Amino acid sequence: MDKLEKYFNQLSPLKSTTWDKVKPLFTKTHLEKGEHFIEQGQLATKIGFLESGIMRAFYRNDEGTEYNKHFFIENSFVGGYASLITGQPNVIIQQTLSDCHLWVADFNQLSSLYDTCPDLERVARRIAELYFVDKENREIEIILLGADKRYELFQKRFPQLEQLIAQYHIASYLGITPTQLSRIRKKLAQR
Repeated sequence: MDKLEKYFNQLSPLKSTTWDKVKPLFTKTHLEKGEHFIEQGQLATKIGFLESGIMRAFYRNDEGTEYNKHFFIENSFVGGYASLITGQPNVIIQQTLSDCHLWVADFNQLSSLYDTCPDLERVARRIAELYFVDKENREIEIILLGADKRYELFQKRFPQLEQLIAQYHIASYLGITPTQLSRIRKKLAQR
């Protein structure tokens, strides 16, 4: 739980009285590789802090094709955020790509503290802002950058992932086929 407290405090310091209210809301959870944190169509109720491991967020079209939207590595928050906020069924599936250790809390219990703990609300706002900026940057990359440049950005953003997850997951994240990824990797290796 030290990583969670440190993460919060890096975003914006929490009072010790606030942390005393937040801490009991989180429970340590272990998910095996291949398990889901949240499924498509499910109503989200929980938010999790990924202490260790790798997860992916993806959606599946009507034909069953999966598209990786995001990778989560340690010190990331996971959960069906749109579902948590709107109360609508979740669209983006979140699945573990390795064994994962998380701290999980009921979102409504956590957010009910915002009125009495403005320092916690500030942290939550900072998290939302960071994810918004990340989402916008990702959309710009997909639209404006070629596959080679997207791959180079992936390598900078997630330097440890390339050897830990299947190449087809990376290709899906980049919006290309595994064959295209193989060609890009070969081309970059020859530089």
